[in-house]
Amino acid sequence: MGFELMASMMCANYRNLEKEVRDLDEGGIDSFHIDIMDGRYVPNYAMSLNDLSCIRQLTKKPLDVHLMVEHPNNTIDIFIRNLNKGDTIYIHPEAEYHPSTTLQKVIDAELIPGIAINPGTSVETIYEMLRIVKKVLVMSVNPGNAGQMYRPYVGEKYKKLLSMKEDMDFEVYWDGACTLDRIQKYAPMGVKGFVLGTSLLFGKGRAYGDVLSEIRNECK
Repeated sequence: MGFELMASMMCANYRNLEKEVRDLDEGGIDSFHIDIMDGRYVPNYAMSLNDLSCIRQLTKKPLDVHLMVEHPNNTIDIFIRNLNKGDTIYIHPEAEYHPSTTLQKVIDAELIPGIAINPGTSVETIYEMLRIVKKVLVMSVNPGNAGQMYRPYVGEKYKKLLSMKEDMDFEVYWDGACTLDRIQKYAPMGVKGFVLGTSLLFGKGRAYGDVLSEIRNECK
């Protein structure tokens, strides 16, 4: 069973960000998930452009940049300039008047285009965009804060997207309240990657490499 494990860096220890990145990198994390919040699209502020730039310089592994901002088309160029080919940018389609225009900027920069969909966003409303993105990040919690309660009704949304992904050429990713049993259930169904936060990875008092190895062994 092949799946990716992604570190939700808003949950990292910012007293020593460089050590966190290096420990995760050496421990075998597949990519670094960067949550950018503007205090408007979601009622919180999270990581900054400087955090993104710092992490990009500290690792050669891919970055997954999740823009929880209003009208990302207005600022997306500054994020693109701080990323490498092969990195991903997700936008929330309801945060933009013309999301396909914003996604085209990501494509033109040779980055990977993605959309993030909230628990209350239906698959039907983003159907047309599924043909131009390569990743769909499904939020199993409302965006904006770590440690939120899982919304069980999103399970049907995962099933619907997984039934469409081969025909429309995209991959499905899990974000929010990611526990071991959810990886064990949804990875065999075809979910490609899982964003790990406080439920599984951070604040456990153990080496990241040990935690990641345990997750992979339990989900074989």
